[in-house]
Amino acid sequence: MAQQPTARRKSGGLIENVKTIFYAALIAVGIRTVAFEPFNIPSGSMIPTLLVGDYLFVSKYSYGYSHFSLPLSPPLFSGRIFGRLPERGDVAVFKLPRDPSQDYIKRLIGLPGDRIQMKGGQLYINGVMVVRKYDGTYKAEGEAPLRHYTETLPGGREHPILKATDDGGMLDNTPEYKVPDDCVFAMGDNRDNSQDSRVMGAVGFVPIENLVGRAEFIFLSLGGTASMWEFWEWPLAIRWHRLFMAVS
Repeated sequence: MAQQPTARRKSGGLIENVKTIFYAALIAVGIRTVAFEPFNIPSGSMIPTLLVGDYLFVSKYSYGYSHFSLPLSPPLFSGRIFGRLPERGDVAVFKLPRDPSQDYIKRLIGLPGDRIQMKGGQLYINGVMVVRKYDGTYKAEGEAPLRHYTETLPGGREHPILKATDDGGMLDNTPEYKVPDDCVFAMGDNRDNSQDSRVMGAVGFVPIENLVGRAEFIFLSLGGTASMWEFWEWPLAIRWHRLFMAVS
């Protein structure tokens, strides 16, 4: 008789633990869906703004919500709820149009109705060449030195780009693309090493519905071969100067 309350307490404690875990998971999914979602950078297409091994938070509310905002992207509805157009120059995560299971992160260069073209390695928006200023050379980890520029987009927003050459083939000399009304045009800051909207067969125009969110800040940055789960490698691998750096 004396043991029954103990058994009930153990059973009740197990149920409470399960409920706590369930509620915590529900809150985490809610935050990930409507507020912030973490992403990591696996390639060098956005160097020097983002480096391989950067981990960052993306704000899910910046452009409103589409079904791509939800875990596993179930096609429950079309379009965007509380939708807002991005600003030119935003660094954004989007679902690859031809394979929505893949996440890409690029800078949004062209907005609906814009005309975008590369000529001789220079970016033209609506027929006007975008101003860029040479800032010297830049050497990424394990990469050859590249030319570093500051590019000023229409409206005055500045951001860095890298160039190896201004005559690098199709990425430096493209047709003029007219951005559809429901799309944006995305490019990597590492201009000669980025598969982006300039490659119509691979990325092309990005439907606004495919936007996941805007990159906000870096919360962890690991150099070398260390992974996020290899926490014992962190002291030597962390790029301390990049922690909590805003993405702009």
